Amino acid sequence: MVRHNLPAHRWRSSSYSADNGGQCVEVQFTEEGFLAVGDSKDRARGALVSDPISWSNFIRAVKNARLGP
Repeated sequence: MVRHNLPAHRWRSSSYSADNGGQCVEVQFTEEGFLAVGDSKDRARGALVSDPISWSNFIRAVKNARLGP
């Protein structure tokens, strides 16, 4: 799900983002406990929001190259 207008003060840079002048992946937890992931240079596009367990499963699948047909 995509959400817009999340609180600006809650965004933090991902620990995996390099220090490259503010162009990075940002994350925050919503009031409902979901994880929001957004692009620091284009917040107007909104943020991808997921429950933390699903997000962890997605990241694990990416790391293990288990995505695909």
